[in-house]
Amino acid sequence: MSTHADTGTVDRPDQAATQIEQGWGQGPSARYEALAGPFRPIFRRIRRDAVIRDGQRLLPFEELEWLKAARFTTLRVPVEQGGQGVTLPELFNLLIELSEADPNITNILRPHIGVTEDLLNARNKAHGDRWFARIVAGETFGNGFSETGGNVGVMTTRFTPEGDGWRLNGKKFYTTGSLFADWINMGGIDEAGEPVGAIVSRHAEGVAVIDDWNGFGQMLTGSGTTTFENVFVPGDVVNAEKGRARYVGAFFQLVHLATLAGIGRAAANDVARLVAERSRAYGHGNADQARDDPQILAVVGRVRGAAYGAGAIVLKVAESLERVFAHNQAGDRLAEDHAGALADVEINEAVTVVSDLILDATTALFDALGSSGAGRDHGLDRHWRNARTITSHNPRVYRDRIAGAFAVNGTLPAQIRRNIKDGAPRDNAASPPAV
Repeated sequence: MSTHADTGTVDRPDQAATQIEQGWGQGPSARYEALAGPFRPIFRRIRRDAVIRDGQRLLPFEELEWLKAARFTTLRVPVEQGGQGVTLPELFNLLIELSEADPNITNILRPHIGVTEDLLNARNKAHGDRWFARIVAGETFGNGFSETGGNVGVMTTRFTPEGDGWRLNGKKFYTTGSLFADWINMGGIDEAGEPVGAIVSRHAEGVAVIDDWNGFGQMLTGSGTTTFENVFVPGDVVNAEKGRARYVGAFFQLVHLATLAGIGRAAANDVARLVAERSRAYGHGNADQARDDPQILAVVGRVRGAAYGAGAIVLKVAESLERVFAHNQAGDRLAEDHAGALADVEINEAVTVVSDLILDATTALFDALGSSGAGRDHGLDRHWRNARTITSHNPRVYRDRIAGAFAVNGTLPAQIRRNIKDGAPRDNAASPPAV
């Protein structure tokens, strides 16, 4: 970025080479710029046609292949296993940058990076090594847990023993990423009603992934129906590793918050560019050009500040997840569980704030542009539609209460969930854990 001494200005920030020069602050590590550098040309290519893809509902198969070729899907795989071994703060900063380009793609990859995280935390290292080899080879994972109707977590998808494997029958919804994936990480029940987990081949006979997601935002994620009709599942991919990363819930929520932060950056860059290019000004405005009107500049600054704040919060919560992971790798289960409980607190403190910041920003940006901002060719409405949909996936309505229960009663989020299940008072554990 060059400085113009005569005017005291710099080139447009969104064209700058580094995150610091773009005004978003220092990355999470000294090596971050070197890590991000190879991906940024791909992010720019993805961003270039994002409005067209959204307007014409063009699924990003090609764009995902670009990321695979650049080994983006191996980010958290250990270096000794052929991956890049990035930290969690580094991962989430990269997800913010990807979401700035196209938040649909971040959501598509959310199940994949979640499976990778589970493998990293698995106690059965041979299990992890087996799947890491597939990830390094370019294979990815989709999601198959949710079902429509009934209570959350109640499944009717059934695994029936057969020979050295199982027969799988059932129907899933919100199978984000599965349309683009090689494998589906999923759950169901056996004949006794006990939970069963499996990683099922997306290409197995009897598996059908249907692109019937009709949300007004995140339209390109393939988050629709997957059916399993008499699918044979080898025994070695069923319950191969029980349990998940201690921080898996916070992890998946934080992916959504990183997506929101990226949407905020994209909205901030778009409104700044359009104001800079705008030749008309209101007759009752404060300047001949919109770019010189202090009230218009204040709107742009408000949008940008929201994006900055959201990104900073995401990286702070990512640090809490990194602490849990470090305890897992050290084999300290008590410390891992305690750090995980506190990470759950942090994510609950963050969800409402980040959601409110970006929903407000993606509405406020139109105040800087007038009616021209509503033009379909700009695609500015997609920022709010995507943010609103992500926020609905990650509902904020309960988060403030959970954070308050911790602050007042020392009640940890996991205890609240147990109390609800057992019918005990919701926000006051009988013996609040020491924190």
